[in-house]
Amino acid sequence: MEHNGKLILPALLSACLLIAGCGKDGGKKVKIAYLPITHALVLPELAKSKALPVELVKYGSWPELLDALNTGRVDAASVLIEPAMKAKERGIGLTALALGHKDGNVIVVAKSIKNAGDLKGKTIAIPHRASSHHILVRLLLEKAGISEKEVTLTELPPPEMPSALASGRIAGYCVAEPFGAIAVHTGCGKVLADSHEVWENSICCALVANDRFLKEYPELSSVLLSEYYAAGKRLNTKKHLLETAAGFLNQKEQVLRQSLEWLSFGDLKITPEDYAKLSDLIRKYGISEHPPKFQDFAGEQR
Repeated sequence: MEHNGKLILPALLSACLLIAGCGKDGGKKVKIAYLPITHALVLPELAKSKALPVELVKYGSWPELLDALNTGRVDAASVLIEPAMKAKERGIGLTALALGHKDGNVIVVAKSIKNAGDLKGKTIAIPHRASSHHILVRLLLEKAGISEKEVTLTELPPPEMPSALASGRIAGYCVAEPFGAIAVHTGCGKVLADSHEVWENSICCALVANDRFLKEYPELSSVLLSEYYAAGKRLNTKKHLLETAAGFLNQKEQVLRQSLEWLSFGDLKITPEDYAKLSDLIRKYGISEHPPKFQDFAGEQR
């Protein structure tokens, strides 16, 4: 019996170690949704992490992506922050962990448009009513003394915008990159304004997590955020940034180079001050009456 006990004890210890290694987080891949845009470039860099198993899930539209995030089919997403805030307002458990990028939005117009005043009576495209692109256009028009009723704001899928501008269907648009750079590269459009000129420290996309994932996998969630910040900092060098973009997006190098001139990924923390400004603008332009408080929606940052 003693001999058998000496054999059994090591076996029990090995089993315990095996179980510990396959704990709650063991084998779990973090599923993160994205659209193929430059604003989501931290994600392919994050996927290289050896400390975090990541599965990137590609979607073709914001509604599809948001449905996957809201229902928990994915753990997190690089997403427009305003629809995520509206979902939180409706009681869906979402938390903003970090910015998707800094700056990176431009308002592109037809060559015939000399200034913002020329947009009066024209059609301008945005990707979503609940977006910072909508806010940026409204701010630009407001500075030019133009009301929303004096233009036509239309929602278009981002890939359609450069061709719509080239054909004259629209006079301008504001959308995630690289679609602004495409218009500039092909010569059908020009930049009327950068986002930092219209709205300093604007917030556009964010890494937003489903609360169920955060509660079930707290340690993995912490690793996700630290590795996400580290991935953003690695994108600080232009050469590395271009290489990552080229592997992530099916675009010409000249388009990517232009697009990447407009955005950065170094500091991706959401500050209470910038979030307060965003909330004010969301209320002002009728996107949401009661946006969630910073502490309730973005207070989990570390």
